[in-house]
Amino acid sequence: MSLRLGDTAPNFKAITSIGEIDFYDYLGDSWGVLFSHPADYTPVCTTELGRTASLKPEFDKRNVKVLALSVDSAESHQGWISDINETQQTNVEFPIIADEDKKIADAYDMIHPNASETMTVRSLFVISPDKKIKLIMTYPASTGRNFVEILRVIDSLQLTAQYSVATPADWKDGEDVIVMNSIKTEDIPERFPKGHTVIKPYLRTTPQPNK
Repeated sequence: MSLRLGDTAPNFKAITSIGEIDFYDYLGDSWGVLFSHPADYTPVCTTELGRTASLKPEFDKRNVKVLALSVDSAESHQGWISDINETQQTNVEFPIIADEDKKIADAYDMIHPNASETMTVRSLFVISPDKKIKLIMTYPASTGRNFVEILRVIDSLQLTAQYSVATPADWKDGEDVIVMNSIKTEDIPERFPKGHTVIKPYLRTTPQPNK
């Protein structure tokens, strides 16, 4: 059974590059990003993990903890991390899970047999502090992720979890947002005192409320 948005993220214990962890304990009250890689010492993954490490201040600012996963061993991960740090001029501090028995990959449906019988596809899950899955992205092994988009979606998820708004196409942090239709137009000024614009009765915008 594949996971869907709103499902509870399965908990697990795992050996990682920083030692044994319990997934829920590791996340604590933080948001989480769990993302898989087809294998260690692969070129696209090397750039992705380097990019993730370089974005640590951005993830920290958003209260997000990151975990990567590969079906290779923790020992293999250590050698790979050295390569990542060298080639990407960074320092990988987040854990890389050693999922040698593929139990976590199976629990998160990260192996797609039509793509590869043994390697995980490039899956990514954003998990909220209540351990619910809020975003699922799946890329083919040949295509590296867009981390600007990942941060953008996290900004949207955190904003919309706090306020009755949605974010429009191509929205970026700081831009106007859409007032949810559950709020009557006459009630908008009280809820969103920065002002609003009625484009259509079903399309009302307001400045981002937490800016």
